[in-house]
Amino acid sequence: MRYGQLVMGPAGSGKSTYCATMQRYGYDDNRLIKVVNLDPAAETFEYQPFIDIRDLIHLDDAMEDEELHYGPNGGLVFCFEYLLENSDWLRNQLYGVGDDDEEQGTDGVDEPDDDYILFDMPGQIELYTHLKAGQQLAKLLESWNFRLCSVFLVDSQFMIDGAKFLSGTMAALSVMVNMELPHVNILSKMDLLSKTSKGQLDKYLEPDPQALLGEVTGESSWGRKYRKLSETIGMLIEDFSLVRFTPLNINDEENIADLLMMIDNAIQYGEEADVKTKDFDPPEPDDDNDEEQYHD
Repeated sequence: MRYGQLVMGPAGSGKSTYCATMQRYGYDDNRLIKVVNLDPAAETFEYQPFIDIRDLIHLDDAMEDEELHYGPNGGLVFCFEYLLENSDWLRNQLYGVGDDDEEQGTDGVDEPDDDYILFDMPGQIELYTHLKAGQQLAKLLESWNFRLCSVFLVDSQFMIDGAKFLSGTMAALSVMVNMELPHVNILSKMDLLSKTSKGQLDKYLEPDPQALLGEVTGESSWGRKYRKLSETIGMLIEDFSLVRFTPLNINDEENIADLLMMIDNAIQYGEEADVKTKDFDPPEPDDDNDEEQYHD
C-alpha cells in the first residue's frame, strides 16, 4: 500500500510552501515524504521534486504551439489532460523506471511499498471543482494501490469577513464532492496574520452561520436582496457540518504535527505496520546489580 495527499487550492494559497514544510518536518522526524510537482507552470519551489511534470510537458509548450495558441488558463488544463493521456509516463516515474527502461514498462518491477507522496497540484481550481481531471487522477492513483486524501488550502488572509468565508466554504465543498476522497480543509498562511486578523478569524474556525449571515446580508443591497439564498447556504453548512477548516502556521511544529496526524488517520497511514514489541518489553535486569544484591 502507498499513501498520498492531493494538495489543491487556488493560485497563491501556499500549496508548494505546504509541501516543502511537510517534507522538512518529515526529514526532522526521520520520515521520508516525497513531493511530486504536477504544476506545469511552476518556476521555483522550496522542495526537491521526486517527479516533475515539466519533464513531460511545460505550460510554455501549450501556449507557444502554433496550432493550439492556448492562454495560461487553457494551457494548464491542456497540460493536465495531457498528463492523464500519458499516464504510463507517470506510472513509470512512480515505479522508479528510468527512461532507458520505458519500453519494458513496469512489468517485473516490484511495487514500492509504504511510499508517502504529496502531489503538488496546479492552481487551476476548476480542475477540482467541476472538471473531471482531478477525479480521474485520483482514480488512476488508487488503481496503482494509493490510499489518498484531498487537502484543500485557502489563504487565511482572504477569509476574515463573512462573504469571503462563505465563498471559500462553497469552493471547498465543491472540491470535496467532486473528488470523492477523504478531505481536509486548511487555512494557510496563519503566520502572516496580524493579531487583529487572527481574532477575526477565530469565529470562522467554529463558524456560527447566523452571525456570518448578519455580516453578509447587512453589508450591501445585493446581500439584502439575496438574503434567503445566503440563509440556505448557512443552513447547509450548519446542519450537515460538511466543512471545517484547520489553521496552519508553518512556524509551529506542534501545529504541523497535529495536522499531519489528522491526515494520516484519514488515510490510515501506519495502521498496517508491525507492532514494535521492543517498545513494550520490560527492561532486562542488570546481572551485576542482581549478583551484588544477592551477596549483600
